[in-house]
Amino acid sequence: MKQAILNRFLRYIQFDTQSDPKQQQCPSTFGQMALADQLKQELIKLGFSEVNLTENGYLTATVPATVAGVPVIGFIAHLDTAPDFNGAHVNPQIIENYAGTDIRLNASENLSVTEFPVLNNYVGQTLITTDGTSLLGGDDKAGIAEIVTALASLLEDPASQHGEIRLCFTPDEEIGRGADGFDVAGFGAEWAYTVDGGGIGSLEFENFNGATAVVTAKGNNCHPGTAFGVMINAQSMAARFHAKMPLGDTPENSQGYDGFFHLIDMHGVTEQAQLTYIIRDFDIDLFEQRKRWLTERVERCNADLLGGELSVEITDSYFNMRDQFHGHQHIIDIAKQAMQNRNVQPVIEPIRGATDGSRLSYMGLPCPNLFTGGHNFHGKHEFICLESMIKATEVIIEIALLTAKRYQESD
Repeated sequence: MKQAILNRFLRYIQFDTQSDPKQQQCPSTFGQMALADQLKQELIKLGFSEVNLTENGYLTATVPATVAGVPVIGFIAHLDTAPDFNGAHVNPQIIENYAGTDIRLNASENLSVTEFPVLNNYVGQTLITTDGTSLLGGDDKAGIAEIVTALASLLEDPASQHGEIRLCFTPDEEIGRGADGFDVAGFGAEWAYTVDGGGIGSLEFENFNGATAVVTAKGNNCHPGTAFGVMINAQSMAARFHAKMPLGDTPENSQGYDGFFHLIDMHGVTEQAQLTYIIRDFDIDLFEQRKRWLTERVERCNADLLGGELSVEITDSYFNMRDQFHGHQHIIDIAKQAMQNRNVQPVIEPIRGATDGSRLSYMGLPCPNLFTGGHNFHGKHEFICLESMIKATEVIIEIALLTAKRYQESD
């Protein structure tokens, strides 16, 4: 299993699958479809049933049931990597028997134990890192490798007792579109698990409420030589607006259940400039309060302007899936027990972000999130522990077996 997971992961991360929010087609980039097509061929070769790749990049397949009377469950991961940092020409480094010291990524970049003390948890294990010039792609190619390896193992063992299992690999999760073309009814599962989490043992079933806010500053351009009394610099307006945002209420100054405003893009010219923020909070009332506060702040700023205008457009992205698990505690209990059965301590924590499962839970498919074994996603310091990937694979297998056992015993 160890070599199978490693080989798959190293093969998958060679595909540049960064999604692109500026593109409207689905998938938003060619690399995602290229990976999906290779995965389709691999699944067929491994003996999966009902392998299907849609023109929009949704790849589904089935492991047939070996026992009757068990609910259909699913496992989901995403094909794309984040557009936040370079995702091309990934050159992984494999550190066996990690010694607990800083890891040299390249001549100017280190993976520092001081900066990332979680490294201390992996002494003696095998780590896969970047070379400091790209992200690694464990988010979520680790999840893909773990699902394929786990379900292939079940296919290879006809004596294993499990119900029908569905998988789906989705495009464009990192830009918030992963659930847009997901056919919940066609998928046919009663519940599923996204395999898109972090360090070993993490089990997540609550996430941020999320929205995107675009603040637009409209100015007036003219030749700078004749600008007196005429020019209104939209960039200056936007800069002054952001300078008065609550700068302590940001991702780098928050943790746990803290919410935040996060400036993710700023661009413009004298005539018009835009600031794009993401708004996050676990509590729905505080989330709505944040949106109102930002809208009211734009109105207050407009009242003080001598020229030009600010406007804001806020679009909800997703909501906390926690409330969708009322009456479905067994889904979480099975995952907890599966981890314990495989000597993994469950770590219940909120997702300071979201997964496809966040939206799918509101679409009628409850989806807790399972760990992949990775850390520091979306950047050059990303790394993953191979032993944790093996445990994630074992947990997927155990969930399938436990689900069948639970329902057979109930009969």
